Amino acid sequence: QVQLVESGGGLVQPGGSLRLSCAVSGSLDYYAIGWFRQAPGKERERVSCISGSDGTAVYPDSVKGRFTISRDNAKNTVDLQMNNLGPEDTAVYYCAAAPISGHWLYTCASISTEHPNSSWGPGTQVTVSS
Repeated sequence: QVQLVESGGGLVQPGGSLRLSCAVSGSLDYYAIGWFRQAPGKERERVSCISGSDGTAVYPDSVKGRFTISRDNAKNTVDLQMNNLGPEDTAVYYCAAAPISGHWLYTCASISTEHPNSSWGPGTQVTVSS
């Protein structure tokens, strides 16, 4: 399993932008890497996922057009650019990875805290407030 560490969280005003980064201890080529968030009292939700091999990404409707995930295979990092942030985006943001098994989208869907092949970072707090 790989180790992951998030950075870049903080306080931002509504309408602002923030860029999160996830450092991964191993090569991205064989992994699906996702960004997740969990707000107080809510379930953890996936906000994006990317194939480490070809950079294809997927987003839920709640962040589509505002969030962009990207990866740098030379640096083994996966970034999440977040624009037009609102209070509803306040949460702890986590990155997680799992080795691709079959189609990468299936691997993205399988990433969870209960899945034995999933690796998680400790999280970084994002607060959107004026």
